[in-house]
Amino acid sequence: MSEMSTSWTANLSFGASTDPHEPRTGLSRTGHTIVAVFLGFILAFGFLNNLIVLILFCKFKTLRNPVNMLLLNISASDMLVCISGTTLSFASNIHGRWIGGEYGCMWYGFVNSCFGIVSLISLAILSYERYSTITLGNKRGSDYQKALLAVGGSWLYSLIWTVPPLIGWSSYGIEGAGTSCSVRWTSESAESVSYIICLFIFCLVIPVMVMIYCYGRLLYAVKQVGKIRKNAARKREYHVLFMVITTIICYLICWMPYGVIALLATFGSPGAVSPVAYIIPSILAKSSTVCNPIIYILMNKQSSETSPVLHNLLKIIINSPANSSASSFKILGLLMQNMYA
Repeated sequence: MSEMSTSWTANLSFGASTDPHEPRTGLSRTGHTIVAVFLGFILAFGFLNNLIVLILFCKFKTLRNPVNMLLLNISASDMLVCISGTTLSFASNIHGRWIGGEYGCMWYGFVNSCFGIVSLISLAILSYERYSTITLGNKRGSDYQKALLAVGGSWLYSLIWTVPPLIGWSSYGIEGAGTSCSVRWTSESAESVSYIICLFIFCLVIPVMVMIYCYGRLLYAVKQVGKIRKNAARKREYHVLFMVITTIICYLICWMPYGVIALLATFGSPGAVSPVAYIIPSILAKSSTVCNPIIYILMNKQSSETSPVLHNLLKIIINSPANSSASSFKILGLLMQNMYA
């Protein structure tokens, strides 16, 4: 083992990185246990919720429309985060230190960044789709080719910005309490700082500005026609708009605190962000994998229209065997179909 690898491994045992300016772990054994409990909850519910959404999309043809292809893309990336990223952080907090080694740290930092950017770009594309559908009069129709192109484009765009740290433009390393990895925010090298600036501009600022512009125009349009009687089709469009806006707000609530902490770590004075200060924003960011599926499944059009459906679903639950997984999927499927009825 090279001298650099030996030093890196030694530092890992103390939850620190090789960069002397990066913070060392300040968590006690109890602190790691509490973090592990939260991550275990996020891992279990994030995986199961997104798995249910993926199964429903496969099972019910009525859910397979261009808009839902992007929502499906978000669920797929969220589930991959749970499988390939959150599991490592969960196990590391149980042990009180990073257990993935140097290459595991690079993998963890890469997949979390990649899948997170996929979700954000998908949401930005969704905002433009809603804007063009409602204000420009473009019909969704069955244009699956554009939807698939948008899905593929989100992954390609994400890879363009997450592969460079693997090949020398910045790097991935231990962060916070020493049980997770990300872009090395506290590195002071010119290469790392230039990468971080580009990452924030192209993978946070621009997508968020696109969403703000599109939904700002949409809300203005809705206000302008508020006194006009809306037909059923228009109500459905507004419902989907409301659902997507809610998804984006939840995403930003989950990720913006982490972005602020990362900026402070990059451009603030050395030690400005303590290891403990990383923990809550990091857990909040990971919790985004749990929020989106709940929005998809439970966000029915209107309470008055949902009540009869829920009443019928209750009958299904009462009359179905307790161990029937098929009945469970039927119930969730009816909820999902009602959401777009």
